[in-house]
Amino acid sequence: MASEPGIDELLTATEDLLGAVRTVPLRLSTPRVDHARKLRREIADQLSDFVIPRLERLDAPMLVVVGGSTGAGKSTLVNSIVGRHVSDSGVLRPTTRTPVLVHHPDDADWFGSDRVLPDLKRTDEHVQEVYALRQISSPTVPAGIALLDAPDIDSVDTGNRELAEQLLAAADLWLFVTSAARYADQVPWDYLRRAAERSASVAVVLDRAPAEGVDDVRRHLARMMTARGLSDSPLFTVRESRVDGRGMLPFDEVGQIVLWLQDLAADLVGRRTIIAATLHGAIRHDVFTARDLADELDEQIEAADALTADIESVYRRACGEAVSSATDGTVLRGEVLARWQEMAVRGESAGNVEAVDSVLGSGLAFLLVERAERAAEEAVRAWASHRAGRALLDEHQDLGRAGAGFASEAERLSREWQQHVRDLLVECATEATSGVMTSARGVSTEGVALMVAVFAGFGAVAGAEPSIGTAFAAQRALQEHVGEDTARKLADRAAADLAARVETLFDAEAERFTRLVPEPRSVRSAQRDLRRLANRTDAVRLAADIRRGTEEGL
Repeated sequence: MASEPGIDELLTATEDLLGAVRTVPLRLSTPRVDHARKLRREIADQLSDFVIPRLERLDAPMLVVVGGSTGAGKSTLVNSIVGRHVSDSGVLRPTTRTPVLVHHPDDADWFGSDRVLPDLKRTDEHVQEVYALRQISSPTVPAGIALLDAPDIDSVDTGNRELAEQLLAAADLWLFVTSAARYADQVPWDYLRRAAERSASVAVVLDRAPAEGVDDVRRHLARMMTARGLSDSPLFTVRESRVDGRGMLPFDEVGQIVLWLQDLAADLVGRRTIIAATLHGAIRHDVFTARDLADELDEQIEAADALTADIESVYRRACGEAVSSATDGTVLRGEVLARWQEMAVRGESAGNVEAVDSVLGSGLAFLLVERAERAAEEAVRAWASHRAGRALLDEHQDLGRAGAGFASEAERLSREWQQHVRDLLVECATEATSGVMTSARGVSTEGVALMVAVFAGFGAVAGAEPSIGTAFAAQRALQEHVGEDTARKLADRAAADLAARVETLFDAEAERFTRLVPEPRSVRSAQRDLRRLANRTDAVRLAADIRRGTEEGL
C-alpha cells in the first residue's frame, strides 16, 4: 500500500466508493436505467482497473493503452514499436478481438496479478476471446512501461467497443492512433474530448499520413487538439510506408515513438508526473460521475414508490374487504346455512356439529381465496400502467393469480382460527364458576355458535335474510349459555384474532409483488451513501493535493 501522506486515506475512500457504486440498486426498468447502468459500470471499471491498483502502487510500471479507430493501424504500430510480431493485423474487421499486453520480463509479476484489469482472464496463447488478455513478455519493451493493443473504439462488435472503453479508462497514458483519412471523424474526438475532461494523459499518433500534404494534415490535427484541450499532448506522425517481410514499419517512421517511450521509461519523475495527472483526473471524474449516478436513482425511487404504493393499496383494500365479508353474513349462505338448519332440526349431535364446523371453515377459506384472486388481478392492472411494472409482469407471468400456496394457507388459517375460537371457550369455561361448558361436546357446540356469531357481526344482525335469522339464533343461543357481556367479549376477541390472521395472510400474498421491487427506503439510503462517499472521496483528493503539493499532482 502507498505510504505517501494522504494516499492511504484516498485509497480507503475510493475503495468505499467502489463498494457503494457496485451495490447501487438499478433493478427497475425505468426510462434512463440503461444510462444509469452504464455510469455504474464506467465508475466501477475505472476504480477497480486503474485507480485502486495505482493508489496501492504509485511506483508500479506504467500502462500505455494503444487505442483508436478501425483501420488506424494500431496493431502494426505496436508490432513495429516492439520490434516483433505480437499483435495480429489485417484487412478484416474487427482484427483485434483479444487485447494484447506486451511488457518487459521484469514487470511480469505486476501485470500478471489480479490487481491490474482483474476481470480479464490472462492467457499466453493465441485466442479470440473478447474478455481475455493475451500477455507477452519481451525484452524489447523498456522496463517500467507496458503497451496494450486495445480493440477498435468504433468496432462493429459491441463487446469490442465496451472493452476498448474499459481499457482506455485503465490507462496511465493513452497512445491514441488515428489515420490521415479519419482523424476528423466524430468517434475518435468523442474519446479524446472525454480524455481531456478527465485530465487523462494522452499522446496522439497520426498514422498512415500521405507523403504529400502531411504537414497540412498535421497542422490541422494540432489545431483541433488545441481547441479541445489537448495542446500539451505529444503528436507523432507516421507516414504511409511499406511494411517489411515481418509486417513491420521502417524504424525511421516509428523511431520517434520508440525513443520517446524509452526516455519515459528512464525518467521516473516524468512517469510519475504523467501517472499523477491521469490518476488525479480519473478520481475527479469518478466522483462527478458517482454524483450523476446518485441523481439517476431519483427515477428508481419514484418507480419503487409508485409500484409499492400500488400493491399496498390493493392488498390493504383486499384485506379490509375480506375481513368485512367474513363478518357481515356473507359466509352464512349456501351450504353453511343448510348445515346449520339441519343441525337445528336434527339436534346438536357430534356429527351435526362437526359438519357445520367443517363448512364454516371451508366457507371462510373459499372467501379468502376468492378475494386474493381478485386482488392479484387488480395488482396486475395497476402495475401494467407503469413501464417498470410492465417489465416485471413480463418476467413474472404468474402474478395474475393468487400464489400457488395461497389456498393451502387460507385453509390452514381457517383451521387455526377455529381452534382459537374453541380455545377461547375452554378458557372461558375454566374461568367460569358454573361449569356450564366443561364437556367437549359443549365446547364444540358453543364454538360453532360463536363462529356463526362472528361471521354475522355480533350485535349487528338485521334484515330478513335466512342467514341473518340463523346468525341471530346462534347469537341468542350463545348469550343464553354464557351471558350477553361474555358472549360479546368472546365474539370481539375472536373477530379481532381473525382480522389479524387475515392481515398477515394478505401481507404475505402482497410480498409476491413487493419482493420484486427494491424497498424505497433502501434505495434512498443507497443514494445518500453514494453522495456521502463521493463527497468524502473528493474532499480527501483535494486534501491530498494540498499535502503532497503540485509537483506530484496528488
